[in-house]
Amino acid sequence: MIDLNKLTSLPWKPMYAQSSQETEATVTSTYAMALTILFTVFVFSFEHMLDERQALAYKSKEFPALLEQTVGKIDAEKKANPSQKEEKKDEASDDDKKKLDKDKPILPQLKEKFTKAQLYGTDKINFGMISSVYNLIESVGFLIIGFLPYTWDYSVKLGEAHFGYNEQDNEIKISLIFLLLTTILGTITALPFELYSTFQIEKKHGFNKQTLGLFFSDKVKSLILTCIIGGPFVAALLKIIKWGGENFYLYVWAFMFVFSAFMMTIVPVFVMPLFNKYEPLPDSDLKTRIYQLADRLKYPLTKLFVMDGSKRSSHSNAFMFGFGKNKRIVLFDTLMEQVDDDEILAILGHELGHWKLGHTLSQFVITQLYFGASFYGFSLCYGAHAADLYQAFGFDGVSRPIPTIIALLLFFQTIWAPIDKVLSFLVTLNTRRNEFAADRFSVDLGMSKKLQTGLCKISLENLGAMNPDPWYATYHYSHPPLVERLSAMMKLDKKQG
Repeated sequence: MIDLNKLTSLPWKPMYAQSSQETEATVTSTYAMALTILFTVFVFSFEHMLDERQALAYKSKEFPALLEQTVGKIDAEKKANPSQKEEKKDEASDDDKKKLDKDKPILPQLKEKFTKAQLYGTDKINFGMISSVYNLIESVGFLIIGFLPYTWDYSVKLGEAHFGYNEQDNEIKISLIFLLLTTILGTITALPFELYSTFQIEKKHGFNKQTLGLFFSDKVKSLILTCIIGGPFVAALLKIIKWGGENFYLYVWAFMFVFSAFMMTIVPVFVMPLFNKYEPLPDSDLKTRIYQLADRLKYPLTKLFVMDGSKRSSHSNAFMFGFGKNKRIVLFDTLMEQVDDDEILAILGHELGHWKLGHTLSQFVITQLYFGASFYGFSLCYGAHAADLYQAFGFDGVSRPIPTIIALLLFFQTIWAPIDKVLSFLVTLNTRRNEFAADRFSVDLGMSKKLQTGLCKISLENLGAMNPDPWYATYHYSHPPLVERLSAMMKLDKKQG
């Protein structure tokens, strides 16, 4: 028989812990760290299993039969209704030959890129598994050695020695020192992985366009912005928690709402231009047609930009932003190279569908509800309610009141972590449902064929996964696999035809 008394006496404590008076061991103080490590390992094991399934799918050398059948129908439809824009071209350069030929059937080109897409996916998934192993070791290792209590105590020493800060009277200022130290350390430990991903994997497969100088300048800008925006945000958040009393979560919720709206306003206008150039789309037939589409859907489009996405990568995208009657659309220059004007309109029809169907607003509401629920949960576990939890991770919690920033980190790392995993999965499922709905909206606009060919071309140019494992895709993909989207649109075409 297992002696529970002996189990509860095991030293489930970090190597470094703040000095405190001896307190009677409880279930929470004894097992909280062990359960946190167990959950971390469980999540890693589950996600690693999915990665292995996806890695096995990438090893397949046989082109997916369903994708072949689906894209074959698109080519047959295109052949039966040839575009008047097709014309004989001059001899292409070697670089052009590597790109998609917009006028040729798509299926043969997909088959030609299948092996490259599989190799690209294999490199990414293998690198991802190595990264996840490191993250596991780092997460568990930090818990065991007592990284949080050590770094906090070190931050207190720095604050006292250099600025005269007292832990009790200047907790928020010391919290900012603590966050600066952890941010710098996190940036340093993540740097080798980011460099390898960008300058090895992405470069190997022809996507990376960055120089080392641009990469590091982006890093410096990001750190500066983190300090400029993140510092005051954290200080205000901690101040509200301390000031708000028992119902502080209501004030935090209101603060998060205002801050979210503020960031949605300033990031596209002031922050993103620090990294990319945004130029108005030149006057053209495409520009006229985009404004006509916006007018048709009563979308208050005020500005239309082209972003130099090719400055960093040959991956493509398009997005919308703005509040009220000041909406804007941004097209990546890479997208304009990969698809024709009709396909751009169909893709924008899909994106505008998200706005018209209320997905943008509902996503914002879901985010705010998430903040409300998480901070309400935190309010139930804050202060004396969680003294045992704090002690389990090496903090005093008795003679030294727990710092609010530490209480937040421990709550989200322990109690909220399982809830967050479930909610994140549900959000992913809802996002996939919204993608199908936006596709359907574009189909109803009469843009089905062009959206299908546009999605095929984007997938081809980006070496998207053509044979994803269904379990992996369900858990990770916020957008449905290509073949599922094409099949759904074809079914809608049949119903409407």
